[in-house]
Amino acid sequence: MSADCIFCKIVRGEIPAHKIYEDAATLAFLDIHPLADGHTMVIPKPHYEKLEDVPVTEAGKIFETVRRVTGAIQKAFNAPASTIGINNGRAAGQVVPHLHIHIVPRFPGDGGGTIHSIIHGVSKRRLDEVQKMLVTELER
Repeated sequence: MSADCIFCKIVRGEIPAHKIYEDAATLAFLDIHPLADGHTMVIPKPHYEKLEDVPVTEAGKIFETVRRVTGAIQKAFNAPASTIGINNGRAAGQVVPHLHIHIVPRFPGDGGGTIHSIIHGVSKRRLDEVQKMLVTELER
């Protein structure tokens, strides 16, 4: 854990949070700046800044908690859907440098956009080039 990380302080019980679920590997608590009732964040208890820092053996535990909590949020608020997102790094809007997954219950007409509403302007003409770049990187 990081001594200065606000989420690590929540895990250690040094800062209060509205906890809704906890197990040996993860913690889920309400966002203090909610986009909707039930807006929850799921974090790994160990300090990992970004998704790619999480060991493969831990990733499944985190996403099992996301799956479980998402179902509970949708049932509790009678929400037909959820947006689940990660701001993975400062350039993506990550304010707290501790991996956290947002779960936001969604409703028809709630005014929220899709993931595709975040950034615009990427050309479909680049798909072949981008595919080659990523396949090359993944094969390393």
